[in-house]
Amino acid sequence: MQSPSRGRRLDAVSGPFTPRTPRVVAARRLQRRRDREATGRFLAEGPQAVREALARPDTVVELFGTPAALDRYADLAASAARADVPVSEVTDEGLAALAETIAPQGLVAVCRHLDVPLTAALDRAPRLVAVLAEIRDPGNAGTVLRTADAAGAAAVIFAGDAVDPYNGKCVRASAGSLFHVDVVRAPDPAEVVGALRSAGLTVLATTGYGDADLDDLADAGRLAAPTAWLFGSEAHGLPEELTAAADERVRVPLHGRAESLNLAAAAAVCLYASARAHR
Repeated sequence: MQSPSRGRRLDAVSGPFTPRTPRVVAARRLQRRRDREATGRFLAEGPQAVREALARPDTVVELFGTPAALDRYADLAASAARADVPVSEVTDEGLAALAETIAPQGLVAVCRHLDVPLTAALDRAPRLVAVLAEIRDPGNAGTVLRTADAAGAAAVIFAGDAVDPYNGKCVRASAGSLFHVDVVRAPDPAEVVGALRSAGLTVLATTGYGDADLDDLADAGRLAAPTAWLFGSEAHGLPEELTAAADERVRVPLHGRAESLNLAAAAAVCLYASARAHR
């Protein structure tokens, strides 16, 4: 066990925590949505997610790690200690209870929810926003969130009956991007569209049956304005009322014989088209 004098605040005073240690039991409950909602906390697994979480002040509540992982990622343990975040050693079994992957990397952080009100996100005058309208697959949602961050989006809005952004699979798929953008949860997608338009953003709905071609919009310079992209679920697409409320219904051109693109690929094409126009 590394001594506290080497920069790590250790709270496992009687030895590494096990799956039955009350703090591990309490943290493990955050794998369930109802407990995440009740506590306003969630789990971030792996060194990449932990690193990005620690870089966002007042986000990490506690860091769990196996002795081997805390030695390997001593910089993260030291960062947590400097922020007065408890660093708790756990056994391999204790870590496995907290992790949701088959081969965990030895670190799990308990984090506070990051929700930003829609009005606050729009007050920052974002030039690119992604709206996940009733997308329920956590892997897809996390991947789109990661892509939106990479393309320079300032906010990602989970609208309607969308997946919980703090679902473990969504957090992992975001690869740390969850901690970089404004995460907004809004129950009414129609109100989101209205607020986006009132804030001066052009609202574009993605649909395979759109009357506007993405390439044509880009060539005409119509993607240079502040833009919000609406993405629907892979299975059902966008609700009809949302496509009708958008300024344009946009299709991604298919030049080969593929029937369609999956959600993550289509989102990447659209978001990067906007990113290029903005730059």
